[in-house]
Amino acid sequence: MKNNFFDFLESRGFIHQSTDKESIKKLFKDDVCTGYIGFDCTSDSLHVGSLLPLMILRNFQKFGHKPIILLGGGTTLIGDPSGKDETRKILTKEEIDNNKKKLRIIFEKFVSFDKNQFNCAEIVDNYDWLMQLKLIPFLREVGSKFSVNKMINLESSKIRLEREQHLSFLEFNYSVLQAYDFVELFKKFRCKIQFGGSDQWGNIISGIELAKKMIDTTLFGLTTPLITTSAGQKMGKTANGAIWLSRDKLKVTDFWQFWRNTSDSDVFQFLNYFTDLNSKDINELKNSDKDINELKIILANEVTKICHSEKDSKNAEKEANILLTEGNVGLSTIENCEKKISIDEKTITKSYYLKEALMKLQLSSSNSESKRLISQGAVKLNEKVITNKEELIRADTFKLVSKENNKKFLIIYVGKKKYGIIELVS
Repeated sequence: MKNNFFDFLESRGFIHQSTDKESIKKLFKDDVCTGYIGFDCTSDSLHVGSLLPLMILRNFQKFGHKPIILLGGGTTLIGDPSGKDETRKILTKEEIDNNKKKLRIIFEKFVSFDKNQFNCAEIVDNYDWLMQLKLIPFLREVGSKFSVNKMINLESSKIRLEREQHLSFLEFNYSVLQAYDFVELFKKFRCKIQFGGSDQWGNIISGIELAKKMIDTTLFGLTTPLITTSAGQKMGKTANGAIWLSRDKLKVTDFWQFWRNTSDSDVFQFLNYFTDLNSKDINELKNSDKDINELKIILANEVTKICHSEKDSKNAEKEANILLTEGNVGLSTIENCEKKISIDEKTITKSYYLKEALMKLQLSSSNSESKRLISQGAVKLNEKVITNKEELIRADTFKLVSKENNKKFLIIYVGKKKYGIIELVS
């Protein structure tokens, strides 16, 4: 299987740039290849903007190769200037260590760390070697191999300088340390290829050039394209914030709905990028007479299954189907709904505005957005469209769903795909 890995990447649209196509093909054919992607620990989660590189590692292992996840415990102390208009917040060692623990939970969804597997994934941390470096020896051995002229022209530096934005000497050294990581990983693991997003191309090339100068070794690089939606938006960002891969930062039902809401023209591209479906099955779906909304549900299920679990995927689909299609809500649906708030019956007797409920349910991001949605007729209480921006939620709006424990609720819909539940507590 591994003989076809480059062809697989190419056929699915994973490749933006590669250093030497024919040599990389040969690298994947000859033996078990070791490759890596680096992840800085600036957050305790990744968002879907990191999903494409993660899927490369997942498939890399499936094709018989060995993936290494490099955690930037050391480089995070500096901060990658790539794609940033200003200096990243400098984190403490304790914050970085906490982030590393949370990130491992995400990585375990994508690759296997089973030591009984000949190509088990490894997590390593560049803190282990970067913190052992001594300044003068490092500058003589490594710094002497870098041209400041070239470093200034790296995309990460060039944009800041052209805009006359602050670029600290600390950040300026980031590409040097990332390049050194590549050399170190070759020495420790015979790692010969680095994968990354398109914004990492300059840093990857720096590592390849350093390896040639320091240890007379040829290494390779391959980057994925920057993913934008058909509307031109950067993948992973929405009006309501990032689409996180951690359930602690984003509810599974919201994650599922993000994929369910994919634009029609993006569905097949995303099936190729973000699912385990083989190319034959995707082509059959493309040529089938399935409705586009059925295909979006398949996409949402497949991605959620990888990033969370099959059970989570089925539950999210079931909840959406019951609430948005059937309108027949039972007690179990209410209790398991992730986007739910409870209101004390005494509160209802006072002023409780619909616009406030929309924000509390995260169906809108602000008071002004709530009022705009209501005035546009995009909001329903149960099945009734509301257009009064100052609408109050009243006790008689709630439906009794269980006489046994006097459970009362109402559903707030926004458009055709978003919803939340309010439970009335006596």
